[in-house]
Amino acid sequence: MRHFDNLTGADEARLFALPPQPFTAADDPAVLGLALGATLYSPATRPALAADLARNRAAGVLSAVLCLEDAIADADVPAAEQNVVAQLRRHAATAPDGPLVFIRVRSPEQVPALVAELGEDVGVLTGFVLPKFTARTGPAFLAEVVAASERTGRLLRVMPVLESPEIAHTETRAAALLGIRDLLAAHRQHVLAVRIGATDLSATYGLRRSRELTVYDVRVLADAIADIVNVLGRADGTGHVITGAVWEYFSSPERLFKPQLRQTPFDEHQERALRTELIRRDLDGLIREVVLDRANGLSGKTVIHPSHVAAVHALSVVTHEEHSDALAVLGTGGAGGAAASAFRNKMNESKPHTAWALRTLQRAAVFGVAHPTTSFVDLLGAAL
Repeated sequence: MRHFDNLTGADEARLFALPPQPFTAADDPAVLGLALGATLYSPATRPALAADLARNRAAGVLSAVLCLEDAIADADVPAAEQNVVAQLRRHAATAPDGPLVFIRVRSPEQVPALVAELGEDVGVLTGFVLPKFTARTGPAFLAEVVAASERTGRLLRVMPVLESPEIAHTETRAAALLGIRDLLAAHRQHVLAVRIGATDLSATYGLRRSRELTVYDVRVLADAIADIVNVLGRADGTGHVITGAVWEYFSSPERLFKPQLRQTPFDEHQERALRTELIRRDLDGLIREVVLDRANGLSGKTVIHPSHVAAVHALSVVTHEEHSDALAVLGTGGAGGAAASAFRNKMNESKPHTAWALRTLQRAAVFGVAHPTTSFVDLLGAAL
């Protein structure tokens, strides 16, 4: 699989100085976690999941979650289990080349049952999303995933979702996160990424952010995210990829605030119509939240509609300036010191910027490096 492989060769050459590199489900978790990009969630009850996976893969979706938990009614679980197995078998027979597919389960017992039902088609399954994950609930889920991996000879990955009241409440958060940290450390080879369940965290306080606000405007969410990154996202080798919270909105004709996209970049690239379309779809709010996600140490995004994917991936491409600065930082060999960026607009410091530079080059390998003249507007226009 490779990001932006849905572009024409001419568009790829026009947009990228260094194109994205291929990856597989067997890659290192740090690489594969970054490669998730925009992860599209779908209810496991959808009657044409196999066709959805193929269609969305052709449109650039490289990671998908089929949800047996909150996305479906309790009474629909048995039918959804049968449907997801049947659809994944169909997918295995027709389109085995991605995307990375995960099943969000409700209980640990579903893990061995689903793996057994898939049988020889288990190869289309990358792993499981583990809901309401804590140090108390997590061991049973992880034990079943480890056992299923051993039985099938296939390394099944997990993405725990942090969304429980213990994470939301300030008096229990530190202990809860430290317990999760220790539990995940013992199963590191299976852990692909940590996901943040903003909807459930908000529900603890009876809140729901509007389409014109980001998770960082809701202080109880922002505080929880900061502590999750603090404990689980460290750059000292103990951290994990942490993905951005779900963007849960479709387009709406009514707005309270002005659009959050500056007009100048679109005018410069003669893409006024693109800006209008992004605003019409309410994607300006998503774009702002993705920018803030990266500033706060998060990668990728949970999304609920294919139209969200292009924006997340376009913002994941490393700019020529970022790439140049990262190479300059790493070119010192850790000897220390500081020097002005080749762009003459910032100072690059060797030691404090090394972790950032390494992460930037990892992202460059997965999402590519843009030409100096390529903007987000260009990338998004080509991907939509």
